[in-house]
Amino acid sequence: MTAEPPLLGPLGTCEPSLPPFTRALAAGALAGLTVDMTLFPLDTLKTRLQSASGFLAAGGFRNLYRGIGSVFLGSAPGAALFFVSYEGIKRSAFSHVYLGGSDTAAAAMFAGAVGEVAACTVRVPVEVVKQRAQATGAGGSAAAMRYVVGLGRGRGVWGVWREVYRGYGVTITREIPFTVIQFPLWEALKRGVVRWRGGGGRTGRDATAMESAACGSVAGGVAAAMTTPLDVLKTRMMLADKSQTMLSMLSKIVREEGARKLLSGIGPRVMWISAGGAVFLGAYTGAANALATL
Repeated sequence: MTAEPPLLGPLGTCEPSLPPFTRALAAGALAGLTVDMTLFPLDTLKTRLQSASGFLAAGGFRNLYRGIGSVFLGSAPGAALFFVSYEGIKRSAFSHVYLGGSDTAAAAMFAGAVGEVAACTVRVPVEVVKQRAQATGAGGSAAAMRYVVGLGRGRGVWGVWREVYRGYGVTITREIPFTVIQFPLWEALKRGVVRWRGGGGRTGRDATAMESAACGSVAGGVAAAMTTPLDVLKTRMMLADKSQTMLSMLSKIVREEGARKLLSGIGPRVMWISAGGAVFLGAYTGAANALATL
């Protein structure tokens, strides 16, 4: 009786001893920290352009790194949660049975949506504190966190919880369409690039870090442009003095400032996420490929 051949990894080598869960966790954490720390000033400019007080009143070009402390603490766990969920769902029996396999567009869409729901449990509190620091002059991350907690303290633990997670619903509403656009497009572009250079792979998993970065930049830019109105809505809800529903905030923006305001910050957002897609997905692929050799 002959022995079974060894399992092959994404680069055609023997399957590494490091489990896929661990690789996704470590590579995702590194990618999230890299992109958020690198592109933080562009994110600050985008937030201030979308602020109800106006760009200059929100800080203009001053103190572009205000609020970076919360991002430093939250980026790694948020991104790690996303990729652990994303890779786990794609590899699951559910994807193979109901979504046509791990490398289909349907699998990427569903896995991305689940990943965003998981990641937002960390990402939303970070965003609330970060944007408060970026656009309201509340000071650094610690001062902004104290301010946010203070908004809900009079209503007990539930009030504090609601303030810390203010905008969770609209963030999910923004992130799921964004991911459903970005990740299937990223996966498809990687497969196309691999075939174009003669790699012959149909999965795109053997794409290099640079190839993944280029594909991630294009996919991120397209998704960013298409979801800018949802991003404006999210920013306004997080910066408002009192919690509001998505519908009431949307009506207020359109009534008082016009529908065009929903596209404010689209330039910096597309630039930031195009660059971020390159750094984030390139770093993730590079780290995952390097960890696959361990």
